[in-house]
Amino acid sequence: MENQAYRPCIAGANLAGTGFSYTLSLIQGKYKMTILYTLMCFGVVRFNEMKKYIGTISYKTLSAALKELEADGLIHREEYPQIPPKVEYSLTERGRSLIPILDQMCDWGEKNRR
Repeated sequence: MENQAYRPCIAGANLAGTGFSYTLSLIQGKYKMTILYTLMCFGVVRFNEMKKYIGTISYKTLSAALKELEADGLIHREEYPQIPPKVEYSLTERGRSLIPILDQMCDWGEKNRR
């Protein structure tokens, strides 16, 4: 009987309009969380360092994910006018505000992995 009383609440809910859904829209994807974690751990990271650290990601996929994270204001891209080109990535203030969440995910994983 309790389930029936609960269903009308869920039926009328709109998950798309929640803060949870918005946050997920920024960080979802196979590598975005890994990129954010890498920047959290190492601070300023060059493109090729990021590629080596992640390993399994293609250059195209890494480039696309970095562009999306930059467009969403979570990372900063600094390009230096030199030959060969030098590009560095770091977390923005907005990106750094995710650090407590990333830390909690790390803690949870350490406690719950087998």
